[in-house]
Amino acid sequence: MVSSNQPAVPAIRRTVLAVPGSSDRFLTKGLGLGVDAVFLDLEDAVAPPAKAEARGRIVEYLHKDWAAPTVTVRVNDWTTQWTYADVIEVVAGAGDRIDALVLPKVQGPDHIRALDLLLTQVERTHGLPVGRIGIEAQVEDARGLLNADAIAGASARMRSLVYGPGDFAASMGMPSLNVGAQPAGYEIADAYHHVLMTILVAARAHGIAAIDGPYVAIRDVEGFTAAARRVAALGYDGKWVLHPAQVEAGNAAFTPDRAAYDRAERIMARYAEATSQAGGAVGAIVVDDEMVDEAGMKLAATVAARGRAAGMSPTQEED
Repeated sequence: MVSSNQPAVPAIRRTVLAVPGSSDRFLTKGLGLGVDAVFLDLEDAVAPPAKAEARGRIVEYLHKDWAAPTVTVRVNDWTTQWTYADVIEVVAGAGDRIDALVLPKVQGPDHIRALDLLLTQVERTHGLPVGRIGIEAQVEDARGLLNADAIAGASARMRSLVYGPGDFAASMGMPSLNVGAQPAGYEIADAYHHVLMTILVAARAHGIAAIDGPYVAIRDVEGFTAAARRVAALGYDGKWVLHPAQVEAGNAAFTPDRAAYDRAERIMARYAEATSQAGGAVGAIVVDDEMVDEAGMKLAATVAARGRAAGMSPTQEED
């Protein structure tokens, strides 16, 4: 690994907005949306003849003020002729405004190491802090899934693993045209559960975020909400959104409800008191008619951390 100075994983990544880099209209609209992150796209959302021009447009918009606290750029994958120029031009033009590069169709750790090396050279050339720009890797086919653990640990720049449902389903030969939705004919369970858990486990093993990909039926907010809640229940940090109609539902899906958040804070406070010397150094307590020990406290801490990251604070209990 050549990178250093790795910042902490972003505290909150509930909604990640996809913004086509070739469209002034979509770029302008995305500036003010209340999402946690955006990625300005040079890959699938940009036609081949427009890719070179889109690089300059993205550099221009990176210098504008984005409401999203995390701003990233998706470059083209290493099998194309565009990746090198994507990295050189965008990082040279606005490297100080980029939190991470999103690398699609990652099949193994060598793809990550190659991008790490190139980024390091560009950062040094342009006087940027080496290692500050992160890498987010999209897992989109069988080989990528088999190598998810190695990909997640391939570089100190790694910030997240992102599931790419459309390309993955196509690579498996799944007869579905509804990207992000369950395939028709498989009603007994979640067809993607193994994929999602494999990515999540790899991400967590290396201390990075796990992000679900898009749900392309942009007017089907009910379907999007169900998909977002499903991965949130597994422990995913967030999900891509393609349209403003998905933003509110996405933020809600990855934010604890008020009752769960307050209970988590209550468990943590009471457990801390009970396990202290002054509280009797008790190892297990009862909160809300349920036993709570160290494992229960860790679960509560996870819920509380998600709530705090979303701006929540405990409701004051009445005496």
